[in-house]
Amino acid sequence: MKIRLLPDQLVNQIAAGEVVDRPASVVKELVENSLDAGATRIRVALEQGGKRAIRVHDDGEGMRRDELAVALQRHATSKIASLEDLERVATMGFRGAALPSIASVARLDLASRHASEEHGWLVRVRRGQVSEAEPAALQSGTRVDVEDLFYNVPARRKFLRAERTEFRQADLLLRRFALGRFDVGFELEHNGRSVSALPPAPSDGERERRLQRVVGADFIDHAIPIDEQRGGIGLWGWAAEPRYNRAQADRQFFFVNGRAVRDRLVAHAVRSAFQDVLYHGRHPAFVLFLELPPEAVDVNVHPQKHEVRFRDSRAVHDFLYSSLHRALASAGGGAVRPGADLPGSVATGPGSAPAGAPKTWGRGGGPGAAGNSPGMALPVAEQMSAYAAVMGPAAEAGAAPDGGQIPPLGFALAQLHGVYILSQNEKGLVMTDMHAAHERITYERLKERHDSGAVRSQRLLVPQPVGVNEAEADLAELRRAELASLGLVVDRSGPEELVLREVPALLAQADGARLLQDVLADLANEGTSSQVEAATNEILSTMACHGSVRANRQLTLAEMNALLRDMERTERSGHCSHGRPTWVQLDMAALDRLFLRGR
Repeated sequence: MKIRLLPDQLVNQIAAGEVVDRPASVVKELVENSLDAGATRIRVALEQGGKRAIRVHDDGEGMRRDELAVALQRHATSKIASLEDLERVATMGFRGAALPSIASVARLDLASRHASEEHGWLVRVRRGQVSEAEPAALQSGTRVDVEDLFYNVPARRKFLRAERTEFRQADLLLRRFALGRFDVGFELEHNGRSVSALPPAPSDGERERRLQRVVGADFIDHAIPIDEQRGGIGLWGWAAEPRYNRAQADRQFFFVNGRAVRDRLVAHAVRSAFQDVLYHGRHPAFVLFLELPPEAVDVNVHPQKHEVRFRDSRAVHDFLYSSLHRALASAGGGAVRPGADLPGSVATGPGSAPAGAPKTWGRGGGPGAAGNSPGMALPVAEQMSAYAAVMGPAAEAGAAPDGGQIPPLGFALAQLHGVYILSQNEKGLVMTDMHAAHERITYERLKERHDSGAVRSQRLLVPQPVGVNEAEADLAELRRAELASLGLVVDRSGPEELVLREVPALLAQADGARLLQDVLADLANEGTSSQVEAATNEILSTMACHGSVRANRQLTLAEMNALLRDMERTERSGHCSHGRPTWVQLDMAALDRLFLRGR
C-alpha cells in the first residue's frame, strides 16, 4: 500500500482517541481551559450523562474574534511558546489539542468575549468545517457547547456506558477540580436539574465546608491537617486517621501543583506511611497537595496528563513518606469506632487529649516516665515501682493526684475477662485491648533498636544464584552499594544471573532470591524500594506479637496503669502492628444514650 498523508479530519479523530474517550474527558479538557483562562466561576451542564450535550460556561479572560478560529486548529495555544516553557509548565493545558480533537468527534459551538470587545463572537464546527464568526450575546468569558459526542464515530459511541455511569464519572471529575481549586466556584447541572453548586472558598472555614460537601463530614471528623515544607517542596492538606479507612481507594485525592494525578511513586509513599497502622486490605483516605517548582516535575508524559515524572523522585518519595509518617505519629495513630451495637459511641485517638491536659503525656512526660523500660516484655516491676513513687496511693485507687491532670487514657478501674482494661478519663470510659496495646509498644521499641544501628547482614553459607533479566542485572550492578546498605550483598555472575552472598540478619530464614527480585522490581519501577524494610517490619511485628502480654493474664491496677502510660508515650499507639485498634472511648453522652438518661 502506498504511503500517504492522512486527511486532517482523520488525524484529529485519531488524536481525539488519546484525550477523549467519554463525556468526562470532554469536561476535563474544557474545565482545564477555563481554569487556565483565570475563571472564578465555572458552570457545567450535561444532558444524558454528557452523551447528548455538554455545556461549559466560565467567566474567564475570554478570546478575541480573530482567536476563535485559531483556537480550533491543532497545536494552537497561548500557554507555551518554546522548549523552555514546556520544561516548566504551570498551566493545566499546554498542547493545544483539546478543542480540535473534540470538534472532530462532535458538533461544537465556541462562543467567547474578551473584555476589550463590545460583544461576544460565535463560531460553529461541523464535520471539520469552521464557520465564519458571528456576533453573540455574551458576558466576558467563554461558552463551549458540545453535542452528539461520537456521532461520526459510531464504534466509539458503542463503548459508552449507561447515562447514570457517564454522569457519575463527570460528577467525580468535577469534585476533584473543586478540591484542587478552592478559589473557584463550580456548578453542575444534569438534564436541566441543578446537582451541586459550590461557591468559591477562599477562607479556612469555607474550605472546610467544601471539603465536607465533596468528601464527607465523616472525613472531616477524622482528618489530620498536614503542612510540611522542606528543600523547596511543600505538602499540605488532610489525611484521615487510620480508624477512618475504606474498602476501596475511593477517597484518595492527590494534586501536584494543582493538577490531580495518579502516580505510582506517590501511591507507594502513602502506602508505606500507613503500612504499620492500617488493617490489611483497607485503604487510607486523604486530600493532599504537593507543591514544587514547575521545572522539577514533567507533566508531558501522558496524553491525559494523569501521570507525572519527578526530576528527583527519591527526594519526593522520602519527603511524602516522612511527612505522612510524622503526621500519623503526632496524631497517635487513632482508634476505630466501636461497632454498631454501641450506638452513639465516640472514638478518639491518643493524640486527642482532654481539654486542659498537657501535651507532655504523649511524649514521655507525666507519671510513669521513669519506668519506661526498653525491654521487649512488659516491665512490670520497674514500672510499678516508678509509678508508685510518683503517684503514691492514688495509683491503686485509679485517681489523679492532688492538683494533677488526668492523662488521656485515664486511670485503670478493672480488667475484663483478662482481655480488656477499663479505665476512666475526663471524657468517660476507655476500653483497651491489652495485648494489642502492648504489641504496639513492643513493636515500636524493637524498630527503634533495629533502626538505631546499621542493618546487619549475615553471610550465606552457600551463595545463592538468582536468575534475573539483563536490565535487572545491570540495575543490581549499578546500585550495588545501595543494595548493600539494605543488607543485600550481590555480585554479578553473568548477563542474566546474580549471586546473593549476604542477606539482612533478621531475614536469614526468608526467601532471599524472591526478596532480591522484589527489591529490584521496586527500584526499576519507583526508583526506591521498601521491600527489605517491609519484610523486616513483618518479622519485628511477629516478634512483638509473641513477646507481648497475652490474654487471660491477670494484671494489677498498677500494672494496668503502667501499660496505659506507656501507650501515651508511644507513637501510633492507636493501632497494633497489624492495624487492629488498641482502644476505644465511650464519652458520657454515649453512655447516657445507652441507658436512656435524660429522656
